Amino acid sequence: MRIGSGNLFLIAGPCVIESEKHALFMAEVIKGVTRALNVPFIFKASYDKANRTSVRSFRGPGLAEGLRILKKVKDEVHVPVLTDVHETADVAKVAEVADVLQIPAFLCRQTDLIIAAAMTERAVNIKKGQFVSPWDMKHAVEKCRTAGNDRIFLTERGSSFGYNNLVVDMRSLAIMRKFAPVVFDATHSVQLPSATHGDEDGAPSSGGQPEFIPVLARAAVGAGVDGVFLEVHDNPKEAKSDGANALPSTQLRGLLKELLAVHGGLQAARSTP
Repeated sequence: MRIGSGNLFLIAGPCVIESEKHALFMAEVIKGVTRALNVPFIFKASYDKANRTSVRSFRGPGLAEGLRILKKVKDEVHVPVLTDVHETADVAKVAEVADVLQIPAFLCRQTDLIIAAAMTERAVNIKKGQFVSPWDMKHAVEKCRTAGNDRIFLTERGSSFGYNNLVVDMRSLAIMRKFAPVVFDATHSVQLPSATHGDEDGAPSSGGQPEFIPVLARAAVGAGVDGVFLEVHDNPKEAKSDGANALPSTQLRGLLKELLAVHGGLQAARSTP
């Protein structure tokens, strides 16, 4: 699979690795849907969520256990895997397992982290920070290319709009695509950061408006993105991270069929004299 080749692809999985059993289950479920629809698929899950709202929030199994689980997903389900890296010290170990290293949105300006990821020669996905303009993402791309790695793509996940809200400027997709292939994150884009109180102690957590996932995803595919990023969970209400903005796995097939229809129509229009 070559990102940017013209075929729509999917990055999907639970926000965080909840357990080995759950990661394997979700990878199999998503693979079954994407294989039936002939959609290239990269499994996504984080071994550590370093930017959770509360110190009491679940962060994941950690580096060693998380990589063990991701390797098992890769070996047994036979799909490429993607995960976040937060520290330069972790990059080399993560690159031994992950096919794609993801730079989280809140770290998209971290030069040393981007360069370290690029030097592994793995594909690098840089998520655009909510605080960064689309045209400034060219600098992140240049950092990666300066390190000798052209296997890079950018992911849009919305921009801060006041407090506890995100909006998506669809113009950003076309702007960033001048620098590198672009993916649209349709689930984080409907997140309401730190907008709810998650437990009896009043610990804040992020809310979401998942009913708008299909709307934004269709619009992004119509705008010409190369891929779509979705956090998918079999039971979002019980998810240990980002359940409020996750797509239920039962809705994945229907949404992908819609996105393929939009993508096919766009391709046909472009090829018509």
